[in-house]
Amino acid sequence: MIRIGMLSYWHVHAEDYTKQVLSHPNTEIAAIWDELPDRGAEKAAKYGVPFIANLDELLARDDIDAVVVDAPTNMHRDVMVKAALAGKHIFTEKVVAPTVSEASEIAAAVRDAGVKLAVSLPRLYEDYTQSILEVIASGKLGQLTLARVRLSHNGSTANWLPAHFYSKEQCGGGALIDLGCHPVYLVRKFLGLPESVSATFGFVSGREVEDNAVAVFSYPNGAVGIAEAGFVNSHSPFSIELHGTDGTLLYGFPEEKILVRSNQDTEKAWTEVPVGDRLPFAFEQWVGHIESGTEATENIAFALDLTRLMEAANRSAAEGKSVRLSDLQG
Repeated sequence: MIRIGMLSYWHVHAEDYTKQVLSHPNTEIAAIWDELPDRGAEKAAKYGVPFIANLDELLARDDIDAVVVDAPTNMHRDVMVKAALAGKHIFTEKVVAPTVSEASEIAAAVRDAGVKLAVSLPRLYEDYTQSILEVIASGKLGQLTLARVRLSHNGSTANWLPAHFYSKEQCGGGALIDLGCHPVYLVRKFLGLPESVSATFGFVSGREVEDNAVAVFSYPNGAVGIAEAGFVNSHSPFSIELHGTDGTLLYGFPEEKILVRSNQDTEKAWTEVPVGDRLPFAFEQWVGHIESGTEATENIAFALDLTRLMEAANRSAAEGKSVRLSDLQG
C-alpha cells in the first residue's frame, strides 16, 4: 500500500485527486498538510487522518511514501523540492511551476532523489485525443498547417471560481495558466514544440489576472498553433480543429464527435471517426511507475514544455511582443 500525504486543498481539483487516492486499491491517505491550517484540519477530520501543521514534520514521517501536491502554484517549487529531498514520490496538479527556472529545480531534485514524479495532464490521455492522434498518424490530414484548441467557462462572470484563483501572486496568471494548460499541451502534442509564442490577454471582469486569453505558436515549417482559454463564456464548447494540406479534423462543434474530411477519401465528404479508449489517468500511471520503478518520461517532458510555453505566453502578453523559447532561462 502506498501511503500518501495530501499537501493542501488550495486547488479546485484537490477533492478529485482525493477521490482517486481513495478509490485506487493500492493507495491510501496517511496525513494532510495545508498552508491554511483551518482548511487542512477540516479535511483531515473529514477523511479521518492526522492533520500535520508543519510541512517538514509531515515529510519526515516514515509512514508516508508519497505526496499529492495541490498547493498554490507559487509554492510548488519549495513544496516539491522539499518532498523530493525527503524521498517522497510526487503527483502534482498542473502547472508544475510558473517558470522554467523553478520547473528545472523541481526536475533536478526529483532526478537526484530518485523519486517518481507525474503531473496531471488529463486531456492528454482522453479517448478523443488518442483517436485524433490515430487520424494524424494515418496521414489523412497531410502535413498539419494549423492546430486550434479552445477551452472556456464562465467561472469569472458567474462567480463560482474561488477568489484565490484571481491572485496573480499565487497562480502566476489567470485563464491561460489554469484552463489554458489543456489547450496548450494539446497543441504541443499535435504540432510539437514551437519556436516562439505570441499572446494576448483580456480583462473582461476587471480582475488582477486575465480572464480571456489567446496564445499563438509559430513553427519553422510555417505551421501555426492556437490555444484559447477564458473564464467569461457561458456556452463555449471544448473544441479542437486541425487543418492540413490534405484534410481537416473537427471535434466539439459543438457535439463531442470527431469529423474528418480528406482529399484522400474518394467522396471527400465529412466522415465521423469512432472514438476509442482512453489511456489511464496520470494518477494511475504514477502509481504504476512507483510500483514498477519506471519513469513517467513523456508526462514529465510535456509538463516541462508546458511551463516553457506558459512563461513565454505570460512574457509575451506583458511585453507586447513575440517571445522565443530559446530566450527563456533555466
